[in-house]
Amino acid sequence: MANEAIGVIGAGAMGAGIAQTFAAAGFPVLMQDLKAEALARGRASIEASLARLVKRGKIAAEAAEATLGRIATSTDQQALADRALVVEAIVENIEIKSEVIRSLDAICGPETIFASNTSSISLTRLAAASERPERVIGMHFFNPVPVMNLVEIIRALQTSDAVCEEVTALTQAIGKTPRVSKDSYGFVVNRVLVPMINEAINCVYEGLASPEDVDEMMKLGANHPMGPLSLGDLIGLDIVLDIMETLYDGFDDPKYRPSPLLKQMVDAGYLGRKSGRGFFRYG
Repeated sequence: MANEAIGVIGAGAMGAGIAQTFAAAGFPVLMQDLKAEALARGRASIEASLARLVKRGKIAAEAAEATLGRIATSTDQQALADRALVVEAIVENIEIKSEVIRSLDAICGPETIFASNTSSISLTRLAAASERPERVIGMHFFNPVPVMNLVEIIRALQTSDAVCEEVTALTQAIGKTPRVSKDSYGFVVNRVLVPMINEAINCVYEGLASPEDVDEMMKLGANHPMGPLSLGDLIGLDIVLDIMETLYDGFDDPKYRPSPLLKQMVDAGYLGRKSGRGFFRYG
């Protein structure tokens, strides 16, 4: 798949980061979103990210310019027809993601691979929405995408060996480290990480310690570079809640029950860094 065209659906933080990463590795990328404003914001965030890398001496200005030159944008999903791989990075909702996959079935060629950046939804259920389920796979990138090295490769029950091998090789080609997981709610990282964040929230809810002290204890006592509440704020508390609810519903196990305080924070609009307030204040 070297140098073949890549499609990315969604121009939010994850979609823009994925587009930047493929383009930086030499792949022509089409970033598609329903709204022109979202595409403009996504492109602006890529420009800002590349500018930071240039300022820090990580890449040359010419490389940043070349990366931007490889990224096209469109509000028309039909523009994805010639893509070898399409990665969706849209809202974490199985109905909406399934509808996108059904649309791509009608648009893309028979050899196109459909990858989902879902952080917790069953790939087997997503693949069932496609007429070519063997060509559906998970590519779970981590935020910020240009910086984080891991990509969880998630095999749906239907995913073929050839597609898994191709996507694993492609992940290495863009400078990331692939690790393959079977399909299960939350996969590996979020199944371990998000319940930890949820339990840290419960510690605050039960009055065991302040948010500052919970984070400091985990940094000093567990050698974590960032406290779990700060990490939850970075991820977005609404996303943390979505993942906890997916785990809770999927496994039907009370150990995955979302903290009442987590629900209250989301209801209040205290979503973390992106809203300016979560367990800590920003901006």
